[in-house]
Amino acid sequence: MTDTPPALTDSHCHLDFPDFAGEIPAIVARARAAGVRRMVTICTRLGHEPRVRAIAEAHEGVFYAAGTHPMSAAEEPLAGLDQLVALARHPKFVGIGETGLDYHYTAGTRDRQQESLRIHIEAARRTGLPLIIHSRDADDDMARILSDEYRAGAFACVMHCYSSGPRLAEVALSMGFYLSISGIAAFPRSEALRAIFAAAPADRLLVETDSPYLAPPPHRGRRNEPAFAADTARAMAAALGLGYAEFAAQTEANFDRLFARAAPARIAAAGA
Repeated sequence: MTDTPPALTDSHCHLDFPDFAGEIPAIVARARAAGVRRMVTICTRLGHEPRVRAIAEAHEGVFYAAGTHPMSAAEEPLAGLDQLVALARHPKFVGIGETGLDYHYTAGTRDRQQESLRIHIEAARRTGLPLIIHSRDADDDMARILSDEYRAGAFACVMHCYSSGPRLAEVALSMGFYLSISGIAAFPRSEALRAIFAAAPADRLLVETDSPYLAPPPHRGRRNEPAFAADTARAMAAALGLGYAEFAAQTEANFDRLFARAAPARIAAAGA
């Protein structure tokens, strides 16, 4: 008889992407076998929301969020506040986004990205659901906008796939936001990033894959998938000097606190 692995949640993946076409039941099954009992699949273009919703509806333990990714902000119609609020009525809709700022490839659309971000922030305020932030090469503007908006009215937030510097982490944590750990933190040369997570309060950390991207060792170079969240969690637990079960339990409690709408799924799974 094999031991049941500790429960874990992949707080950010993209199950609707073509990389997973025709394989979702098998991917969900592999995740569960690895202990990853819940997944949040993220819609990055609101026109794709119906297909992302359908995935969540079809699979127990799979939830979803929707928004306009900053790299698509100039190509897509601006998200409507009423539109986002209406989507949030679905019982498996658990977050607003991903949204944010990305100046790495799309700095020329920064004004549009910032306008889109502010709409998503207001949707998070109105719905009480957490904002899911993507930030790359935009630390100063991101820190300024999040701080200004938070002063105007509080909201919950996770900095997804956190890979920015310590200052943005400090700003985010000062507002009670969460940092999400992706496979990047398990890369050998990510000592500085692991130090940021080590300095953060343990009750503000989540785990994700961002699959199909950023597979952690020993899967690096392959397509990532939700089951591999367990590999990232093991690597981070070791970096923090914690047992895997202890670290998994902490991130589960953190996820339940932030994504409260998905918390009953963990309770139901524990009693099954």
